[in-house]
Amino acid sequence: MSILEILEFPDPRLRTSAKPVKDVNDRMHAIIDDMFETMYDAAGIGLAATQVNIHQQIVVMDLSEEKNDPLVFINPSVEVLADETQPHDEGCLSVPGFYETVERPSSIRVSALDKDGNAFELEPDGLLAVCVQHELDHLNGKLFVDYISPIKRQRIRKKLEKAHRQR
Repeated sequence: MSILEILEFPDPRLRTSAKPVKDVNDRMHAIIDDMFETMYDAAGIGLAATQVNIHQQIVVMDLSEEKNDPLVFINPSVEVLADETQPHDEGCLSVPGFYETVERPSSIRVSALDKDGNAFELEPDGLLAVCVQHELDHLNGKLFVDYISPIKRQRIRKKLEKAHRQR
């Protein structure tokens, strides 16, 4: 296993739409293992393949305190079940150090394949529902900063560009 480089906003590769995974095989398992190692190393709770410059529809998550409840979503899709939204402060490994309140649907259903290629459905709520929507946005080239005002987004962009230049 290895730790992968996490792309940071405003890197244009974060805007790439991910392609469906055609075959869940040993190569996919290795990518998933590397993504978990990367996410845990960065103290994250979710990571989309797009964030590590792999443009395939793969998301890993683990919301447990002990980091012992890994979830894998391959080729995920979301169905909104209700019009109600809920605000949640979101952060992102690709937008380090920034948190903003984002409104997202509170009731969803996600369909995906697990690590072994088995289809499943889930109706998450709370933080898991927010995390699923946040990570699936990445697969479509969208970031949580796209939900905030252009002024706030530009301020975050300038601060991160400055930090990148200073490294």
